[in-house]
Amino acid sequence: MQKQPTSRALTAIGTAVIACLGWSGAQAADEPVASYPSKPVRVIVTFAPGGSSDVVGRLLAQKLGEKFGQQFIVENRAGAAGNVGTDAVAKAAPDGYTLGVSTSGPLANNKFLYKDMPFDPEKNLTPVVLIGEIPLIIAVNPSVPAKNLKELVDLARAKPGTLSVASPGNGTIGHLAWELVKSTAKINMTHVPYKGDVPAMTDVLAGNVQVLTAPITAAIVHVQAGKLRGLAITSNKRFPAMPDVPTAIEQGVNVEATVWSAIVGPAGMPKAYIDKLNAEANRIIASPEGQAKLNQFGSLAGGGSPERLGSLMRAEAVKWKQVIESANVKMD
Repeated sequence: MQKQPTSRALTAIGTAVIACLGWSGAQAADEPVASYPSKPVRVIVTFAPGGSSDVVGRLLAQKLGEKFGQQFIVENRAGAAGNVGTDAVAKAAPDGYTLGVSTSGPLANNKFLYKDMPFDPEKNLTPVVLIGEIPLIIAVNPSVPAKNLKELVDLARAKPGTLSVASPGNGTIGHLAWELVKSTAKINMTHVPYKGDVPAMTDVLAGNVQVLTAPITAAIVHVQAGKLRGLAITSNKRFPAMPDVPTAIEQGVNVEATVWSAIVGPAGMPKAYIDKLNAEANRIIASPEGQAKLNQFGSLAGGGSPERLGSLMRAEAVKWKQVIESANVKMD
């Protein structure tokens, strides 16, 4: 009969297994920065293929792969306004081999919109680099007599509740930016949420709704063609492709709102890996090809340190929390 191992023997075996596992984990964590990455890196893009996040994310993945001699494999995981893919990043091993391309919703706003958020961006993610920022535009159908944001505010005050404003949907940055305009300028207009930029813009073009707040990429062609009148840009400086449209801040309405995208990793990534990725991503963003790709989507170039991105995530969370709670915006 085969002799069964004693409890002492089992303990010794368990100790040996744990020691081996511990050694293996230490080896993975202690991989020299010079050899990182030594195997393919998964890049989770938190939105569907074809959008700005996907296209810019694929460019970064391609260029990072060329630089480091390893594949950076893009995996699209869309759903719940970016929460599904970003949660997958947050729950991945912090070994530098899973990264995410996410946006301001999952990284700052969504935790105040969704009751059951599966992660906390500040606690469960590591900032790597800001990719870019897309400002919003406040535009009107040409039949609206307002020629600038101040005149629109005056019109709304003179006829409270009679004007309507279209956004790409409840809880989107277009909606939240308008709530901030409303509270800052102390005006009342009817919000009409749509399922995306295109249907919102279509109804404003048709005159069914008078005002549009949406990312500038949705409206730039129609403003340049005179089919919409641009009243204000919501970034802190004018948009290069539309230099004649002043910012909201220039017109006395202290509102700044952009859709921004970033590379993040799971919390606990080795700092040396973060710095290595950050340096190369900055080079790609600043390159002519990177600039051209960002400009294609109306995005102002980001870049900067991981600390810059971390500060942005915290500041945006504080700002939009106040707006969301004040306007009682909920997604579930």
